[in-house]
Amino acid sequence: MILYNSMDVYYRNPTGAVEENTPVTITIKVARRKAMDVRLVFYKDEEMPQYILMDWVGFDKGYDIYTAKVVPDAGLYWYGFQLSGHEDIVKDHSCAMWQLTVYKKGFETPDWLKGGIIYHIFIDRFCRGKNTPVRDTAVFREDWGGIPEYKPDENGILKNNNFFGGNFAGICEKLDYIKSFGVTAIYLSPIFEAYSNHKYDTGDYTRLDPMFGDEKDFENLIRQADKRGIRVICDGVFNHTGDDSVYFNKYGRYDGVGAYQSQSSPYYGWFTFNNWNDDYDCWWGVKTLPVINKNCDEFLDFITGEKGIIKAWMKKGVSSWRLDVADELPDAMLEGIRKAAKDENPDSVIIGEVWEDASNKIAYGKRRKYLLGSQLDSVTNYPLKDAIIQFVKFGNAQVLKNVIQSQIENYPPQTLHCLMNILGTHDAMRILTVLGTDRRPETKEEMALYEMNFEEYSRGVSRLKAASLLQMFLPGVPCIYYGDEAGLQGYTDPFNRRCYPWGYENTELMRWYRKIGAIRRSEKVFKTGGYHNICAKDGIFIFERTGSGEKIVIGINLSARPINLFRQRTDILSGEVTNKLPCEKYIMYKELY
Repeated sequence: MILYNSMDVYYRNPTGAVEENTPVTITIKVARRKAMDVRLVFYKDEEMPQYILMDWVGFDKGYDIYTAKVVPDAGLYWYGFQLSGHEDIVKDHSCAMWQLTVYKKGFETPDWLKGGIIYHIFIDRFCRGKNTPVRDTAVFREDWGGIPEYKPDENGILKNNNFFGGNFAGICEKLDYIKSFGVTAIYLSPIFEAYSNHKYDTGDYTRLDPMFGDEKDFENLIRQADKRGIRVICDGVFNHTGDDSVYFNKYGRYDGVGAYQSQSSPYYGWFTFNNWNDDYDCWWGVKTLPVINKNCDEFLDFITGEKGIIKAWMKKGVSSWRLDVADELPDAMLEGIRKAAKDENPDSVIIGEVWEDASNKIAYGKRRKYLLGSQLDSVTNYPLKDAIIQFVKFGNAQVLKNVIQSQIENYPPQTLHCLMNILGTHDAMRILTVLGTDRRPETKEEMALYEMNFEEYSRGVSRLKAASLLQMFLPGVPCIYYGDEAGLQGYTDPFNRRCYPWGYENTELMRWYRKIGAIRRSEKVFKTGGYHNICAKDGIFIFERTGSGEKIVIGINLSARPINLFRQRTDILSGEVTNKLPCEKYIMYKELY
């Protein structure tokens, strides 16, 4: 009865997310003489709807055309349509709501990241450089590449205190290797002093962990990376600390008095005790990670103030921040972090760890405002990761198409081109394992010992090439998890955090990543170019990126039948001239338009 397409400029002009106070014209077509009264049901999130009478402006091929204009301020909006018929029956289409994201005036994201490539390093497992001090609470592993600690102790606690020795000096030694993939930014796992090997249990925000090196080592890494055009993004863990920290000090290892030791501690207000001192709020029930009281003004100032942690580390060369568990950080904290970072360096990027659609996310019963212009520039793109897996592993092209179209429609364009497009992270199974095998060991012992057989590994490599092709050329910024480019495999934590296999890399994969990385860096269209889907069905996904009078077409055929092209093209990936896209192959070509 009605025709409407929110991604077609005829029906919604302009399409996509818009800046506040931008006039938006919404048009629908209704079967002729089926409605006497057509209204746009339009409302700001959590507010009462407006019923805006739409104007009849003509007819076309059996349809009446109605239009209305809105000029919204910043916020998240929803809309639908209400039709009153000749029989005075109201047909309410407002239940099929469309989203309109309206961001604040002047919201910008830095250009340097767009068109770039991020390399994600779990520091302890990447490369062991010169010797660094070993704490008495740490177990140092000489067997680089050995199975990470996974068995809990006699008290049922996994200490995560085994270290393989990766450090700042080791990263510095491998900067040319990293650069060879076209990398423009390194994203480091947490660098602050902490008990564990993962460092998400911060011990002291003001100090680097000595297992990784000292300030001279870190400054040298920043300096050497900068010489190669590589910026350093650090992991900000501001939702919780470690119980073994200067702030909580449960074990008394730090000088001073922590919140666990005394209610007179200067840090007592940082935490929430239900019954001091053993009953306290902790992250997901993990007692070693006491949760910060983010309404504590002293903590907020400590992180975001003029002399706070954000600015202090940026003065030492940190370019940008990835914020751990952004869902658990309140609006005031996210806004404070962004302001502090942008005040210190307007070119900084703030990336939030968000696992779902960040444009309309509800966390803990509250709608978040991540992408409205005062909090995040970008987020970790888990929805795209999952959709790529669905396509590459199962041939589901429609899911991939829908996710991309939803993000183009609902994310501000300046965010879209900065999205951290991941395939693997320290929190997920290694992508090679995901793509290569359907087997899932039931116990940690089985996971520790399991390695893919030849068939599984070969299948994983083939699928990873297709997945990384999508990751590299869809809107956003690809983020390579260290070792994915070298063929590392592994199940969930800690087996997804194995040591980088220096000397045992999959050279076929490395050549592939270098090739597609070089193409990405050489073509401006991948920076902020437009996107158009050409085909998405039955294991076939073809799309184009456009800009400056050029278009680059990327096609992946996972089906059992070859695809005939209209005419012969030169495949950028292989250099061959062809008019076919064979089964289980991909093609990439450039045209002028």
